[in-house]
Amino acid sequence: MDSYEFQGKNTEEAIANARRELGLSSDQMEIEVIEPGSAGIFGLVGGRKAKIKVTVKETKPLLTEKEEDVLPLSGINTVNGAQGMNLAKSSLEKILSLIPMEGVAVTSEQADGTITLTISGDSSGLLIGRRGKTLDALQFVVNRIVNKVFDERFQVIVDSENYRLRHRNSIVDMALKLSDKAKKSKKPVSTNPLSPYDRRLVHLALRDDTEIETKSRGEGMMKKVVIIPRRSGMGQSRSARSQEAV
Repeated sequence: MDSYEFQGKNTEEAIANARRELGLSSDQMEIEVIEPGSAGIFGLVGGRKAKIKVTVKETKPLLTEKEEDVLPLSGINTVNGAQGMNLAKSSLEKILSLIPMEGVAVTSEQADGTITLTISGDSSGLLIGRRGKTLDALQFVVNRIVNKVFDERFQVIVDSENYRLRHRNSIVDMALKLSDKAKKSKKPVSTNPLSPYDRRLVHLALRDDTEIETKSRGEGMMKKVVIIPRRSGMGQSRSARSQEAV
């Protein structure tokens, strides 16, 4: 199983960072608190960030156009689900009104605790940002707002112009091309530094290819995935080939 480390001002923020970066619900993660963190003296001096270790419980299959960024949660009360969706939608609309963004609209849908908010309009593409960072920031804020109100946990996905699906497809396409390059050159090739979620997409895209293996290399959140061609006759299990380095 893949494992990662995350930090935050406190344990709750570290878990929220893990959910956002990995695109997973809390039910899909095993969480070990390495450092609970402390505010320090009067919250000013000597504070330490909380640190957690997250282990992904199960491998998520590559998603199709009709699937969400994360697997849905279960057991969400129907009334709370509707209220959570309405709060998420109104919160995002209020944020967009402060930017301001004219001519954009937000549509919403909710299923088993996963709330999907889609921004549409002539200027909605501006909200994606470089490599989706603006969308990720909006998504993070709305998640915090919704999950501070309800005891049940929701996962909010914010999208615009089908960016989430297009991004997944581009990562998978890149992985396949680099795999072909590694096999033809018989030399390892590596990706640019990727987020944990994008690295998982690369590992999943190539996990059934018996001619190569994938390993993550680097420090911190952003790491490269190295695609290594195999020598003939050297077998290795799927789990070993697609294991994420911590």
